[in-house]
Amino acid sequence: MNDNYLPLYRKYRPQRLEEIVGQEHIKKTLKSAIELNKISHAYLFTGPRGTGKTSTARILAKSLNCINGPTITPCNECPSCKDVTNTVPIDVIEIDAASNRKVEDTQNILEKIQYTPVHGRYKIYIIDEVHMLTNHAFNALLKTLEEPPENVIFILATTEVHKVLDTIKSRCQRFDFRRITTEDIVKHLRYISDKEGIKINDEALFAIAKNSAGGMRDSIALLDQLSLLGVQTEVTLDDVNNMLGRLSFDILQEIARYIVNSDTRSALELLEKVYNSGNEPTLILSNLCEYFKNMLVIKNSRPELQEELTGYNNAQVKETASLVNTIETQQIIFLLERTAHYIRELKQTANQYLWLEVAIIDLANLAENTELINLQNRIKALEGGEIPKSSRPVKTTPAIKDETVNKTPAQPHTEQAALSASVKPAAPQHFEQKPVQQKTTAENTNQNPVPEAAPDLSGMAGLWSNLIKNINSPSTQALLRLANPVKITPEEVIITFKQEIFVKQANEDAKKQILKDAADKLFNQTNSHITIRLPQSGDTPLPKSEAAPAASAPQKIYKPQRAETIQPPKTPADEVYKARQEMTIQTADTIETGAENIEQDTNTDEVYSSDQTRMIVNLFDGKYI
Repeated sequence: MNDNYLPLYRKYRPQRLEEIVGQEHIKKTLKSAIELNKISHAYLFTGPRGTGKTSTARILAKSLNCINGPTITPCNECPSCKDVTNTVPIDVIEIDAASNRKVEDTQNILEKIQYTPVHGRYKIYIIDEVHMLTNHAFNALLKTLEEPPENVIFILATTEVHKVLDTIKSRCQRFDFRRITTEDIVKHLRYISDKEGIKINDEALFAIAKNSAGGMRDSIALLDQLSLLGVQTEVTLDDVNNMLGRLSFDILQEIARYIVNSDTRSALELLEKVYNSGNEPTLILSNLCEYFKNMLVIKNSRPELQEELTGYNNAQVKETASLVNTIETQQIIFLLERTAHYIRELKQTANQYLWLEVAIIDLANLAENTELINLQNRIKALEGGEIPKSSRPVKTTPAIKDETVNKTPAQPHTEQAALSASVKPAAPQHFEQKPVQQKTTAENTNQNPVPEAAPDLSGMAGLWSNLIKNINSPSTQALLRLANPVKITPEEVIITFKQEIFVKQANEDAKKQILKDAADKLFNQTNSHITIRLPQSGDTPLPKSEAAPAASAPQKIYKPQRAETIQPPKTPADEVYKARQEMTIQTADTIETGAENIEQDTNTDEVYSSDQTRMIVNLFDGKYI
């Protein structure tokens, strides 16, 4: 080992306040305190690692104990300055709280603070990582920290200030160190490179600065490591990426293009090459996640700021922009979220490459199926009951119309006509006896909607019916068919289910908010209180005959006006309806997608259908079973 060699981060450690990179607010305050001779007995320096906390503490101690001091420009030649520079613990004692965290260590410090300084004016204790002290050690330090001897100063440094007792923080002057900007780090690295004769280009320096996340010490340490390559040849961005285990821009660009174009096969082939070259799965996805972030920045920022925000050169920005123009912002966000999800999965599994392949396949399919306009149309169709024109069901009319109405009856739906053929009315004159006005009104209800009447608030059945009418979500309506209203008032709405699984589903945030909105609309108020629970003793169930059907409940295509003209069905309507609902609410996924498993008895004389079931059949290209 060369005794004369010093790591660059120690060799270029600042020795005066003006040499500290960044932290202008702290330098200005400390300079004023030294010039005005307003020195506190305790300081608390907090901030991320490598931002200058310990260096500033040393410079402050040197400025106070310098033979020319207190001064903002210590001489670095007097015995006191040399002791601080060489870390000689005479008047300035540095303590690592991580290894001296017991109460006995603190008591040992307190016993020695009574001694007067040897060379300087003050005896200064710099306690690094002070948050590592135990509560007993903090309490032992507390009284002395509040009223120390006149010539004693405490400087506490920590990266996790939230772990320091509030009673300690309240007795110190607190200085918060901020992350050093990338621009300041690059300037300082260029200064060190020129002084040391390290050949390195600006792109490599920028990559080093970005990797340090605002810490100067980490940046200088990485530069020191790369300096071994920059003796004869220039250090490039590829050298930095290889040192950090990062993928090059070209590889990331190619993988991202395959994902955006949903070319899963090519993406997997390239992934295998990258993995076989020695790259870890976690690093591959982390680099890919950063690339998606840069895509998002380029998509949503001004052109003049894109190079600064992403760290790319002009050519790389243009290549990324050409890919960004083929994808939506929402799709990039989806890719970012899923990539972050698989990074967490990789950290918890033993077979990382398996999950890496799954991640690439999922991302490629996600990019193809997350166009915002398609998602909006599907949500609008499912929740609002509106279907694109290309998938709208054909509007059907009853097979038998009133002969007194002067309209040409429309052709019935093929399946409905076949099923309705088994229902034969006794004679057409039964329908001729009905008034013309009444039949016309029924037709207008189906074809030309009229304004809704005022809600019927006369009883529990009317309130429950109108509450359900205010709900536009088919899945929520289907779930409420199994509910029993116990109380419906402006003050509170109580709904019960017989099974715990339905209570949990109804208490989900989305469904409960729909119920709140429906109750607000019913009572013309805001923030209605909804309670959903299991039945309790004393609950009065709503009579089945008074229960109001949901808005999307099945309706009969044809019903004779006189029951005595046909035979009653073999299966009661209530049982058919109940069986259909039990199949509807079998799983939460079936409720969410709005798909319904409909069981019909083709031997009965009644045929059930509804707008919602026809919507689902046409939207998902399904069929009745």
